[in-house]
Amino acid sequence: MKRVHAYGNKQHHNNSEIKVSTDNMTVTKADLRDTLFNEVGLNKRESKEFVDSFFEKIRLLLAEGHSIKLSGFGSFNLREKPERLGRNPKTGEEVPISPRRVVTFKPGQKLKKNVNKNVFDLNLKRRDDQTG
Repeated sequence: MKRVHAYGNKQHHNNSEIKVSTDNMTVTKADLRDTLFNEVGLNKRESKEFVDSFFEKIRLLLAEGHSIKLSGFGSFNLREKPERLGRNPKTGEEVPISPRRVVTFKPGQKLKKNVNKNVFDLNLKRRDDQTG
């Protein structure tokens, strides 16, 4: 397992970690539940309910047409896409693509800064490993 730093509560802010599989670097809802159990002290049932209700609330708000801003993280917005003509790649035939609403995500400044800092630190470590 590879450890990925994440924002935790105030007590664990600088050293909270989420364990994720090194195979695909995906953080699952189960990983988040485990972190709430291990780092925050919620029991397993509470951790599951918290994560499930958090994502359900986001899903419901988006379905109702609301934008969501998570301070320090980013914003989820809805964008209306009009009907347009597409092309079947096998036959080349034009086909209509129905209008739809899509969810977009725009990272916040803190998230961008954190991601870029981690990339910079990783590049420095690789350079040091190659020279040393």
